[in-house]
Amino acid sequence: MFDYIKGIFTYKTSGTKGCYATVEAAGAGYSFEIMERDFTNLPEIGDEIKIYSVLIHREDKMCLCGFLKREDRDIFNILTSVSGVGTKMALVLLNSFGVSDLVGFVLDGDFKELTKAKGVGPKLAQKIILELKDKLTSYQGSTLPQKTMSKISSEGNQNIEDAQMVLLSLGYNNNEIAPAMEKVLAKISDNAPAEEILKETLRILSV
Repeated sequence: MFDYIKGIFTYKTSGTKGCYATVEAAGAGYSFEIMERDFTNLPEIGDEIKIYSVLIHREDKMCLCGFLKREDRDIFNILTSVSGVGTKMALVLLNSFGVSDLVGFVLDGDFKELTKAKGVGPKLAQKIILELKDKLTSYQGSTLPQKTMSKISSEGNQNIEDAQMVLLSLGYNNNEIAPAMEKVLAKISDNAPAEEILKETLRILSV
């Protein structure tokens, strides 16, 4: 419903039930549940803030979840599509790992790393990897411009395509991905793994 809300950061609270931030926009105050990492990076009260949002609507609850970075919001949406992963668990996972690390664990099938997040057992970790790996790598989108694809050897082209598919699944479009990835490919080695390409491209896109 809301892609993002831009307004004035008015106050924040935290407790056993989670972390929350309130943003005033157009005379209305919006309360967002946020992860701890974003809670510590909130601006000063009274400063302008742009927060990416997700409306959670269930029979017993309606709330807004907010994120300072778009990629965090988009991977949150993908995480909550996994049966057994609710709002709280998705926030815990995102707070425990950066997006690029989390995606890397999924693509590598490293469920043991996921179990380091509070409340994530081996069975749930394996389920997350099983369901998310397909979602992150099965995106059928257009390929990047040939100029970008020719930056590295044919061996590395598959790595570029793998990184591109993940970025597309996170909500980025090729007009955003291509220039960011060109910058990355100009400075990394020809045989860089998809995880490195993804991590460096995300760093540029999140600026």
